[in-house]
Amino acid sequence: MGLPLPNTDIKIVDVDKGVTELPIGEPGEICIKGPQVMTGYYNKPEETANSLRDGWFYTGDIGYFDNEGYLTISDRKKDVIVASGFNIFPKEIDEILFEHSKISEACCIGIPDEYRGETVKAYIVVRPGETLTKQEVTAFCKEKMTAYKVPTEVEFIDELPKSAIGKIMRRELRDLDRKKREKAS
Repeated sequence: MGLPLPNTDIKIVDVDKGVTELPIGEPGEICIKGPQVMTGYYNKPEETANSLRDGWFYTGDIGYFDNEGYLTISDRKKDVIVASGFNIFPKEIDEILFEHSKISEACCIGIPDEYRGETVKAYIVVRPGETLTKQEVTAFCKEKMTAYKVPTEVEFIDELPKSAIGKIMRRELRDLDRKKREKAS
């Protein structure tokens, strides 16, 4: 994203409670304070109360500052997966999956897990002419990331749902998974 605008204060706070300010390089929720920040959502007092606290606007974006003061937006708070008390940022896993030579596209979501609260599910589009198994994906992930981030479920699909501008619609994948689970129970 870049450097903060003049007369704008930005802080990065913990995702869970939004209270503790985090150090440089650690991802958390981006909060903004300044004259250009809105005063509330029109006719939505509950959303306003959730987003505006002590003069700070809690954006719902996940990001971090680098050592030079540049802000990077890395995810959305509503997409964060909480597994066994650990915050997992799905875009981080998506980017690792993109490194696999047989994967064309990937998108991870959080799904319910009886023991962990949530766990990671990966939706994967395989490159044309290639084949890939769940075991290959799992083995690849185990080499590249901490164990609690490794997808426990992998589903191969022909294409990921996208908006008119080509953005992957993570919400639609969550809805698809929820409907499948409801149908199965």
